[in-house]
Amino acid sequence: MTAVQSTEGRSSPRYGEGRGALLAAAVHVVASQGLRNLTYRAVAREAKVTHGLVAHHFGTRDALLDAALQFSVENSVASISTRPGTGDLDAIFAGLIQMVEANPDDQAFQYELILESRRRPEMRPHVESLYRTYRGALRAELAHGGIECDEAMAHVFIAAADGLIFQQLTLGHSDFNEAALGHLRRFLKSLPR
Repeated sequence: MTAVQSTEGRSSPRYGEGRGALLAAAVHVVASQGLRNLTYRAVAREAKVTHGLVAHHFGTRDALLDAALQFSVENSVASISTRPGTGDLDAIFAGLIQMVEANPDDQAFQYELILESRRRPEMRPHVESLYRTYRGALRAELAHGGIECDEAMAHVFIAAADGLIFQQLTLGHSDFNEAALGHLRRFLKSLPR
């Protein structure tokens, strides 16, 4: 994102980049401080804008959360394949390790939301939507490769990837996870076409 210097010497988003910058800031706030600290002021501070701008763009905290989740998932779902739309089984999950290393905030944000849904059942639809999106993206990618994958099978693969992402995010171990993903890809190749 290109930035301009504000009067306080901090960089601010350029015109037209504000919404994306606010969503990235919201994701970062939740990833680093937890969902309970997601406020207009915290997002504004992170994005280096006024809190009124955050309110103007989203209206409510729930709308901000919905938009931040969509933003985060869109950033992450592309990691299902390094060659989306090809059905290339070697490419499935190949970019996952690099995605976590390059942008851990998206995954941390999603895990914060998942854990918070245990305490706040009204957030459960967000989590269901998150996993439904991942399962759908995986099923579509496998279909491009001629593999039929039902919801339960997609759930198994997403749960495995989810666990590996969580462990990489919290413990590191990208080399070990890369080897584990290799096994997961070999298992995908063994599915009937």
